[in-house]
Amino acid sequence: MGKVKNVLFIMCDQLRADHLSCAGHPHLETPAIDALAARGVRFPRAYVQSGVCGPSRMSFYTGRYVSSHGATWNRVPLSLREKTLGEFLSAAGIRVALAGKTHVLPDLEALERFGIEGGSALEALMRAGRFEELDRYDGHSPPGAESGYADYLRRHGYVSDDPWNDFVIAADGPGGEKASGWHMRNVHLPARVKEEHSETAYMTREAMRFIDEMGDKPWCLHLSYVKPHWPYMAPAPYHNMYGAADMLPLNRDEQERANEHPVLAAYREMEESISFSRPEAPGIVRPAYMGLIRQLDDWLGRLFAHMERAGRLDDTLIIFTADHGDFLGDHWLGEKEMFYEEAQRVPFIVVDPDPEADLTRGTVDERFVEAIDVVPTILETLGLPPQDHLLEGRSLLPLLRKIHLDTWRDAVFSELDYSFREARTILGRKPDECRAIMVRTDRWKYVWWQGYRPMLFDLANDPNERRDLGADLTYAPIFREMEDRLNAWAKARKSRVTVDDAYVAARTAKHRQHGIFFGQW
Repeated sequence: MGKVKNVLFIMCDQLRADHLSCAGHPHLETPAIDALAARGVRFPRAYVQSGVCGPSRMSFYTGRYVSSHGATWNRVPLSLREKTLGEFLSAAGIRVALAGKTHVLPDLEALERFGIEGGSALEALMRAGRFEELDRYDGHSPPGAESGYADYLRRHGYVSDDPWNDFVIAADGPGGEKASGWHMRNVHLPARVKEEHSETAYMTREAMRFIDEMGDKPWCLHLSYVKPHWPYMAPAPYHNMYGAADMLPLNRDEQERANEHPVLAAYREMEESISFSRPEAPGIVRPAYMGLIRQLDDWLGRLFAHMERAGRLDDTLIIFTADHGDFLGDHWLGEKEMFYEEAQRVPFIVVDPDPEADLTRGTVDERFVEAIDVVPTILETLGLPPQDHLLEGRSLLPLLRKIHLDTWRDAVFSELDYSFREARTILGRKPDECRAIMVRTDRWKYVWWQGYRPMLFDLANDPNERRDLGADLTYAPIFREMEDRLNAWAKARKSRVTVDDAYVAARTAKHRQHGIFFGQW
């Protein structure tokens, strides 16, 4: 194996950490991902900075917490002041490309304010978070605004103004009618699209083409799959590869709904939670979800075999993760925004091909990892400047190469702005009254809610997080301890983003050299 030259950053959408066979799932087979873990390090305590696609991804791309980069929801643009992985690597002459989903939104007001013309190369890069878009595919798009995948489908016989809705997430009903995957009751049926033409297959082939095109030139590819995110419609044969008997036990009980937190209660009133609370729903949806994961794994196996034949496994850093998890009915919830482990903890595997990482191959590292660690890890692995004045994460390279560290983090943090969600209107909150922050340590998980009591879970005695202790004042000392942690974290955010530390150091106490004298007698 040689030194690292390339980066393959793989992200799945809405993939739970416990839905891999290397993570202990008893029935879901993921041999390609398991083999990846055998070649690298698996971090089972990896957490995202938000349980929502957009803000989570912006933290992955910037190496900064949500309150630092400001893109708090899917519809909130990333500020032009924020630098991303694409910008850091492009400056070093590395081609940075995207195949798949991103959720980056352009800051149109800023583009207009700075006179950056529509259609220019710079404008296109800023719209894409400084990634070169091989094919951006975020799933649903209105007809006429789709990625290249829509035309690909039409060329293969799926004739429609909206082939995604009509074929990819649709099935044939009992009478031949279209059965939409938007209705979860239908996801046990096979998608109308052939497996070889599915979203996962298409984007994997795009990745292979890019890697072949680049040859020996350095590259970074963000391969970002839209699955297993809903709609949970899988193509044959993956639609019925698993059954209800293969799914993990539901993590919920009736006591969770007694004296529940007001925000949590509001989320349980929303449609997806009501649907997943139906007794039959998990047994229909979870097997389809598992099938989508198995399909992902099969295509990743093809990708890794392709890279091995091309010699790219020997010089490519591989990071495999997800933007968040999925409740799938756990805690009487659908979707992913609340701060339970099912949503906040994600799969995280890193393969460093450098011989210096040989001592850690196939190991499991139980230390806390955050999404914001991806960018500093990539920069240090490639030997690029660390950007310490911007980045709030930590490089994982010392963990990969068994380099001694005096300290490591003892807590992780995640944030939520639910102002765009129906829960806000249920609660009668204003858009600026909907913030929450989680801090999780080995023992405790504490959630501060703007305008409401906190939530608290004792993870040692309640690892399934079914007993919220946030209304129990006997835990007031723990409340204070966790509030202190949150306050210290908030005060440590990095706001000086226009100049680096070297710039500051070079200009410290240099006023006399410029003929400026303060307070001399």
